[in-house]
Amino acid sequence: MPDAEDVRRIALSLPDTAEKIAWSMPTFRVAGKMFATLPEDETSMAVRCPKEERDELVRAEPGKFWVADHEAQFAWIRVRLTALEDEAELYDILADSWRQSAPPRLLDHHPELGLPAGE
Repeated sequence: MPDAEDVRRIALSLPDTAEKIAWSMPTFRVAGKMFATLPEDETSMAVRCPKEERDELVRAEPGKFWVADHEAQFAWIRVRLTALEDEAELYDILADSWRQSAPPRLLDHHPELGLPAGE
């Protein structure tokens, strides 16, 4: 089961990613734009997710995904690390969030990251 150190390791393995402390927690940014955070006790993470998809994920897997009250108006979702199947699922979630934040030049230079399934 993935943990906070796995989040950190995988996030920092993505191109042009840096870790920065903000709001007293680790945040991960691609080209300066935030795509993931490790809130409070580091048992979950927050990642970018379009609101339409976010709502579907929460309904489908409420034990894995939820929306924090203060993030409800934004395109972010929380993920319980203990509910993830493995590091591959963690990687897919972080890479998807990274793609949503990365500038086009990085997306063009890193086709190995591909597009999410179905696109």
